[in-house]
Amino acid sequence: MWQLETVLSLLAAGSFAGFVAGLLGVGGGLLIVPVVLWALQMHGFGASEHAQHLAVGTSFTVMVFTSFSSMRAQQKKGAVDWQIFVSMAPGMVIGVALGAVVARYLPNKGLQVFFALFCAVIAWRSLMNVQPKPSRRLPGKSGLAAAGGLFGLLSSWIGIGGGSLSIPFMASCNVPMHRAVGTSAALGWPIALVGSIGYLAAGWSSEHLPPGAWGFIYLPVMVVLAAATLVFAPLGVKVSHKLPPAYLKKTFGILLLLITAKMLWQIWR
Repeated sequence: MWQLETVLSLLAAGSFAGFVAGLLGVGGGLLIVPVVLWALQMHGFGASEHAQHLAVGTSFTVMVFTSFSSMRAQQKKGAVDWQIFVSMAPGMVIGVALGAVVARYLPNKGLQVFFALFCAVIAWRSLMNVQPKPSRRLPGKSGLAAAGGLFGLLSSWIGIGGGSLSIPFMASCNVPMHRAVGTSAALGWPIALVGSIGYLAAGWSSEHLPPGAWGFIYLPVMVVLAAATLVFAPLGVKVSHKLPPAYLKKTFGILLLLITAKMLWQIWR
């Protein structure tokens, strides 16, 4: 039975994740995955052999709504470069689909370590305000497709929309930052959609899943988080076009460091 405090906590976490997704052009998965793990722990499934798979799959499903909302808001601002989108999206779709298939055979602890280490890298970049230097030009269509494939594959094991990877890549290729953020938001939608379908299929015949799980998607948490992120993602987009997000990036970095420390402690305690 869900308690009011649990629902309110999920709504608060989803609101923050949606706001950050819109502000920084990311899917919010780095925040959603730990929230899903916390909800699983609250209901006695935190030690499940599929806990991380459920967290990643649920994160993708929430981001189907978050990324679509962010994409629409960025398009209204004219910040999406559809030529880059068309070139990178097919590779991303293939990468995330392949990653979802492989993820079923990856150990729960291995996925958690990979997630924690990725969080640590993004936290360091946020705290140090690392800015990619625009030192090259965008590659051709095949190069963009290959980059998209790599980003999709990595994203599929973390539960993110790929913004943490695609934004620095585009910015280093002389794409203006606001267009890199907007295009990344658009690219996050096909990643989330295909990732959701992949994790749904990968976990469909798995045993020992919590009630309310469809494959590796935990529906009760998904519904609450999706409702919150849908409201706050457009607000984050509006703020991103008015204020420099430097302070929020540092807060985001500190939060990710805490998430990393907590996950590593739980893995090796």
